[in-house]
Amino acid sequence: MRVVDELGKHLRGTYEMLRGSSIDVEPYAPGRHGPLITFDGLDGHREVNRYWVDAPFAFISVSYDPSAHEHHYHVVEPELTEWEVTLLDNLVDDLRDTLIHRREVGEGNTEAVIKSELETLLEEYGIVVDMREFYNLFYYLDRRFRGYERLDPIMRDPHVEDISCDGYGRPLFVYHTEHADIKTNVVFDREELDDFVVRLAQRSGRSISIGEPITNAMLPDGSRSELALGEEVTPHGSAFTIRKYSEEPMTPVTLVEKGTFSLRNMAYLWLAIENNKSLIFAGGTASGKTTSMNAVSMFIPPRSKVLTIEDTQEIRLHHENWLSAVTRENVGGDSSVDMYDLLRSALRHRPEYIIVGEVRGEEAMTLFQAMNTGHTTYSTMHADSIQTVINRLENDPINVPRAMIQSLDVLTVQRISHIAGERVRRTRTVSEIIGVDQRSGDLDYQSVFDWEPSEDRFRDTISQSHILKEIQEEQGWSRAQLRSELQNRMRVLRYAQERQVRDYQAFTALINEYYTSPDAVLDRVEDDLDESVPAAIE
Repeated sequence: MRVVDELGKHLRGTYEMLRGSSIDVEPYAPGRHGPLITFDGLDGHREVNRYWVDAPFAFISVSYDPSAHEHHYHVVEPELTEWEVTLLDNLVDDLRDTLIHRREVGEGNTEAVIKSELETLLEEYGIVVDMREFYNLFYYLDRRFRGYERLDPIMRDPHVEDISCDGYGRPLFVYHTEHADIKTNVVFDREELDDFVVRLAQRSGRSISIGEPITNAMLPDGSRSELALGEEVTPHGSAFTIRKYSEEPMTPVTLVEKGTFSLRNMAYLWLAIENNKSLIFAGGTASGKTTSMNAVSMFIPPRSKVLTIEDTQEIRLHHENWLSAVTRENVGGDSSVDMYDLLRSALRHRPEYIIVGEVRGEEAMTLFQAMNTGHTTYSTMHADSIQTVINRLENDPINVPRAMIQSLDVLTVQRISHIAGERVRRTRTVSEIIGVDQRSGDLDYQSVFDWEPSEDRFRDTISQSHILKEIQEEQGWSRAQLRSELQNRMRVLRYAQERQVRDYQAFTALINEYYTSPDAVLDRVEDDLDESVPAAIE
């Protein structure tokens, strides 16, 4: 019957082509036009979650396979008939040239242009389609020209942090916030994957070829990608890894709610940042270093001049006096601009706060020189302990003299851990650099916050904090005043937590209001606070 229907459509198309056709495009209505997709689940699987990522076109079904003892990530999209696939190929070819020349494209009207051109092309072809078929075709054209093709539903999924493709014919894997690493039903064949990797590079303004088969790139949405083409360096075929970019950076309140930091820990960092103490966030891959650095940077006082330096732009601040700088590779004969170049230039801008995405080499020396000349700096490093950070700083290729490392105030180390089967990010330790021990010559440091895995809680020796004592002396506070200042910041953070102030712009506005009118904010906090706040210093 399906073959007969397709034949009938072809005959109608031939007739309509001779005289043209007219399509009356209506807004899609499921009740009137029928569902675009149907999915009854996978045989032998128990569905544990289902959610839209591009309604009404695509949703995600996460199921559990008891026989394999694993979860499965299934992308569900409209199904096309063979005839529709052939038609879609023709539409892609004809639409590509049109989109290049339409002025509205690139001005935020691409979706409307695609819909309009699809209608025009179908009428020119003389093809009659119903609204369900029209919107099926529109979805795949929109996915092709505005989205990320087969990857588009996954890129839209807010629960996915990383996407990995390991070669031809191999299922993609994603890191899901609720189910960790999970296999998907998305698979690329050889030709499709090669073309996709090339297009990803092109969309990022990069080139990739058999001669230069590896590149890293920042995608248009800000996500970071590592691309490999062919089988020269990746024997299983072209491959890519994408670390997705979050448009809404996490706030300090979100990190407290997730258990990455304690309330007292975050108040301590607030006070340190407000008083121009320099920090390094260390940890392994995907441990949340940059996320934490971005979050605590929201404590920077308003109107302070901030300059950020990154390989790929990840830092997002709601700060008026903020200059963002990004490195540039040598492309097309243009000279490269690396972090070292940007950092040297940054010092001429006279910033009060310098934030560097990650230090790996000679730029670290300039960063510590900036610390020693009074600039407040923040950065990240790959290291799994305080001692590893120090060893990396003192040895090749960084080689920062021990005497200069003394200018660093606070070091935090983050890690990925598992609690009750759930993958979580925790700050393993927060330590303060005290100085060089005169007897041993070693760098002396002390821990003020430590995470206890068995209890999933933080223990602290904040009462012995060297940094807080410095701040107390610099501000001319008594011990009671220091305790009160720390307590006040804990109250504001708890208030933001209770009122669910998770938007980074709203959170920054609250912090800025506190800097401007602390008494007014504290009065509002005291009136509205539902829970008691633990003691700042016990």
